[in-house]
Amino acid sequence: MAGDNVPLSLEIQADALTYLDEMMEKHDMPDRGKAICALLDYAIQDGDPEVIFGEIRCLRCED
Repeated sequence: MAGDNVPLSLEIQADALTYLDEMMEKHDMPDRGKAICALLDYAIQDGDPEVIFGEIRCLRCED
């Protein structure tokens, strides 16, 4: 799924960034963008939208 890259700015929690960096290093990815693309490509190609988005997961909620 090739295409033009579009710049994106986002905010994520520090622990999520740590996880992303760990996976990036473990899988020898050159940067965070590639790691995020890997996650999105999985979701697009193999993920079940109901499993990914149908259940609300909140690791940082107060509830």
